[in-house]
Amino acid sequence: MSIQNSNRENWGSKLGFILAAAGSAIGLGNIWKFPYVVGENGGAAFIIIYLICTAVIGLPVIIAEILLGRTTQRNPVGAFYALSKSKFWASIGGMGVFAGFVILSFYSVVAGWSFGYIFEAINGVFNDFQTPQAAGQHFEALVSNVYWIVGFQFLFTLVSIFFVYRGVQKGIEQGSKIMMPVLFVLLFILMIRGLTLPNAEKGIEFLFNADWSLVNGQTVLMALGQAFFTLSLGMGAMMTYGSYMSKKNSIPTSAIQIIFLDTLIALVAGVAIFTAVFATGQDTNAGPGLIFHTLPVVFNKMPGGYIFSILFFILLTIAAITSAISLLEVITAYFVDERKWSRKKAAIVFGIVAFVFGVPSALSFNVLSDTTLFGLTYYGIVDYLASNILLPLGGFFIAVFVAWRWGFDKAIVNLKDGAGELFAKYPWMLLGWKILIKYLAPILIFLVFLNSIGLF
Repeated sequence: MSIQNSNRENWGSKLGFILAAAGSAIGLGNIWKFPYVVGENGGAAFIIIYLICTAVIGLPVIIAEILLGRTTQRNPVGAFYALSKSKFWASIGGMGVFAGFVILSFYSVVAGWSFGYIFEAINGVFNDFQTPQAAGQHFEALVSNVYWIVGFQFLFTLVSIFFVYRGVQKGIEQGSKIMMPVLFVLLFILMIRGLTLPNAEKGIEFLFNADWSLVNGQTVLMALGQAFFTLSLGMGAMMTYGSYMSKKNSIPTSAIQIIFLDTLIALVAGVAIFTAVFATGQDTNAGPGLIFHTLPVVFNKMPGGYIFSILFFILLTIAAITSAISLLEVITAYFVDERKWSRKKAAIVFGIVAFVFGVPSALSFNVLSDTTLFGLTYYGIVDYLASNILLPLGGFFIAVFVAWRWGFDKAIVNLKDGAGELFAKYPWMLLGWKILIKYLAPILIFLVFLNSIGLF
């Protein structure tokens, strides 16, 4: 039975929820990391493995996470406690809120780089770059400037606060309905431009030629990790967004749509980037440096590159904003639900606190670059803590809770709300979800965790 909260904010439409949740999942990693990983690990072979992994780990867990939120209409801490009356499980929800806070603190630093590069592109700075080395030196000079890196981190944080401050419908939903279509349009414009460049077919081949010889056990683990991390699972974002969802809407259908958009954007981004990279004869092995070291040179060498460089970094910043909004919303929802703060107060206070907590991450690239613990800078430590430990554990416990603590009988009653016709037509879907969430998903997420911390 759903735990109702008549005073709680909610989405104005199903489309608003889909776009906001997809925006949460679609972040900086979709634009550069996923296409690069695909190209280096067998192209279409990796995509096939990734889609299988998404079906057995991403889909069941995202359904479970949204279901917990919608059933209880609470934040992660409140959701776990409402269904278990257990302080242990409430603390698991608290781990998700903490993960969201930690990620927001260092994510805003990297997102600030993208924000800053919009102005670099507008100022025509890329016209001076003939090699990735030159572009890399400029990037290093920028992130070494404390005022530049912290300044854009702060501006990015203010934008994130603005949308959460305005509320679910007037802020997050309205913003997502504007930003996500703009992101799609910009990305498709960039993809079409890439496809019209000479040698574009080499970029397509790099991404989509199936090379099974590059596939091994580590590739499968990488695909599993990508399937889990790309969907913003384990940190309470989907649970929090699900808590504003109507019982009339189908959770399985919504989850599939979110995954489809997330994967589509990553692949279109790959086409847009790698067709241009190959057309201008640049190195595909740049990895994380692809965005700030290689692409400025690509834009300098391609016809119309000035305009497309501006569009690209606007696109990248939008992707970052929609993800950051969901991170701040997790924290805000906790203080609104459990501590009875006003939304405006919670958004401002914890947006600023996350910024302050993130300043040492920004300084890790300049004045604190030589200050390390276990060989990691402050930025490296918080990134490792959140990405390698908190998120996999969060996803693992969500699966375990739904399957073993809450129980399927109660979960399925709530899951059928809005999806009755779907399950009547495809009754095997419930059995499939039950098997996946009870056995396969927890085991595979635990493997992701062991691999993340270097034990597997």
